[in-house]
Amino acid sequence: MLDHLILNATLVDGTGAPSRTADLGIRDGRIAVVAEPGTVTEDAATTEDATGLVLAPGFVDPHTHYDAQLFWDPYATPSLNHGVTTVAGGNCGFTLAPLHPDRPEDADYTRRMMSKVEGMSLVALEEGAPWNWSSFGEYLDALEGRIAVNAGFMVGHCALRRYVMGADAVSDRAPTPDELDAMLRLFHDAMESGAWGLSTTQSSTHSDGDGEPVASRHARPDELLALSRAVGEHEGTQIEAIVAGCLDQFDDDEIDLFVEMSAAAGRPLNWNVLTIDAAVPERVPRQLIPSERARKAGGRIVALTMPILTPMNMSLGTFCALNLIPGWGDVLALPVPERIAKLRDADVRAEMLRRARSKEAGVFRRLANFGRYVIGDTYSEANAGVSGRVVNDIAAERGLEPFACLVEICANDDLRTVLWPMPTDNDPASWALRRETWEHEDVMLGGSDAGAHLDRMCGAPYTTRFLGDCLRGRKLVGLEEAVKMLTDDPARLFGLRGRGRIEEGFHADLVLFDPERIDAGPATLVHDLPGDSPRLDSKALGIVSVRVNGVETIRDDQVTGAVPGTVLRSGRDTRTVSTQ
Repeated sequence: MLDHLILNATLVDGTGAPSRTADLGIRDGRIAVVAEPGTVTEDAATTEDATGLVLAPGFVDPHTHYDAQLFWDPYATPSLNHGVTTVAGGNCGFTLAPLHPDRPEDADYTRRMMSKVEGMSLVALEEGAPWNWSSFGEYLDALEGRIAVNAGFMVGHCALRRYVMGADAVSDRAPTPDELDAMLRLFHDAMESGAWGLSTTQSSTHSDGDGEPVASRHARPDELLALSRAVGEHEGTQIEAIVAGCLDQFDDDEIDLFVEMSAAAGRPLNWNVLTIDAAVPERVPRQLIPSERARKAGGRIVALTMPILTPMNMSLGTFCALNLIPGWGDVLALPVPERIAKLRDADVRAEMLRRARSKEAGVFRRLANFGRYVIGDTYSEANAGVSGRVVNDIAAERGLEPFACLVEICANDDLRTVLWPMPTDNDPASWALRRETWEHEDVMLGGSDAGAHLDRMCGAPYTTRFLGDCLRGRKLVGLEEAVKMLTDDPARLFGLRGRGRIEEGFHADLVLFDPERIDAGPATLVHDLPGDSPRLDSKALGIVSVRVNGVETIRDDQVTGAVPGTVLRSGRDTRTVSTQ
């Protein structure tokens, strides 16, 4: 007997093949039968009619930071609501394990680092996770059997360095030969426990809770290449890496490093995130040079790029992307009264604007047009009536330069004002360039950062928003191709066994949705983290049902309470992917 039978669905199988009407039966967590409507003769415990609905494979998000959130939110919301059934975590060099068993202070250091660099609530990290592991395998075991999504994790370079080198992990000295050997043994142990591979960062924007460059930023190429070679000794593994040039354009040394790492491992390397903007036409060709060179060297380098414009809220009062503009961090780190005084100084503002608009600001130049910011939540009588308005309009009424106007509005709220920058790359030329770039064999959709930057951005709904745009908006990609980009493409990159497609024998990770309604609601601030901490959430529209390993986890945007997810382990659940 079948466990469940879905009748008359418009089947989009993830391969890019034309959709067709079909019945699908599930047994023991697998797709047992896919057949012409009305031809399944086997009885089923439950049945539903999916006439007019699309049935697709569960979406695979290749870049998340759900490493901690899964302990207090096993449903990985809102990703699961938006059809994501498999998440890749442990990215950017940051993981919660391994932790040295004799140094309890390392857990506190890790929590503060994650809070700073990935925008996670420190209270939620302290109260929401058990922190009862030492090895990476123990961390994975702590999640096993209690999550609603399938989740695989890279092992973070920062944690490896901290475990072996202690406080010296954030010093400029290289590991001794014995320390490097110890790091490699620790890495191999993590891989044998099921880690997907190595994640590392060299990005200048990544600092720990003390404001110092994170541990992996101190690693030299020989250390990175030694770890890369170790990746290649295990089946079904990957590298994920970030360098400063990921934000704008790689320099020659960064290109060399990426190519050498992928070639040394003989494994794919993915990086985050390729920003596509027609105003900077030279960026995409430059960012794809590593991919072209890697293929010639026996490697593969894949750029992740988002198919939507992710809304981001900003503030002059708390850490956000504005702090990462060159020269801005020192001003925005001052105590609030001193910060307001500095921001009100015309000379200081002029220098800040100069730096924000300079070439050194890279991709952050996009944030420098302050007249195009929309005022969000406000907190004082002086700001009555400005919420929802564009700064340019307010500045014109008041006879002020836009940045000066924005500063005064924020100062009225003691810098608590929420700011929403209007995207600068929402023009037809940029969307045409995106469509062209998506066709490249080494470009893949992803980069949501779901689980991180919780009160500043909400990238998790990219799946439903992209599908809604493909079906009823710009229609840059057909439905079948769009589904393939969200399912089979990332599943194949990670070598996932039996996932990413609708095929008999595959795991029954499935999304049933209404093509007339599928979309994502607006990002709204909710307070549902441990300690009542805030995060941005977004409702899924048109998602009828989500199944993970055959078990329904979402029905009409509500979690069912079931936790059928699997901790996906390299080798067992992934196979080695050819780099050619």
